[in-house]
Amino acid sequence: MQLKAVLKLSVLLVLALVLTVGCAKKPTEDEANKVPQTDMQQQKIVDVSEQPVTEQNKGGAASSAVSKVVSSLMRVNFEYDQYVLTAGARATLKNNAAYLNAKGARVQIEGHCDERGSDEYNLALGEKRALAVKNYLVSLGVPANRMSIISYGEEIPLVMASTEEAWAQNRRAEFKELN
Repeated sequence: MQLKAVLKLSVLLVLALVLTVGCAKKPTEDEANKVPQTDMQQQKIVDVSEQPVTEQNKGGAASSAVSKVVSSLMRVNFEYDQYVLTAGARATLKNNAAYLNAKGARVQIEGHCDERGSDEYNLALGEKRALAVKNYLVSLGVPANRMSIISYGEEIPLVMASTEEAWAQNRRAEFKELN
């Protein structure tokens, strides 16, 4: 009699385990082949194209009535799977810091990623990108209390395509003026 109760309990535990483990998300090919990088690899310096921020986000929770695009600030782009600022990004941010210090503007720094990788991974990477930009601007004299960060991960692409060129443009940090 006691053996039947133990057997039933064992079957229920196995069933519960199968249900919780059986729904795991399958990693993408990029995540499966990913190898951790050393500090030297992460600090690779490559020139990036700089583009003025001229468009507002269209629709969705990301566009807000209390924010507007700061047209005098330039967006910065990042290398694939990186949040280290390149030489080109640092040069752009020096100009942005001068503008922010002169105008006393409050801004939100948005971190964005391309579509590759899981949602969770891209949200974390976008946050690291926005934080890297904020920390660099603080080092240039912009008060930290005038900046906030947010990550949109892959949710708001700048270019709706699945090409290397599109992905390169989507890996960015942008600035929104806060009222």
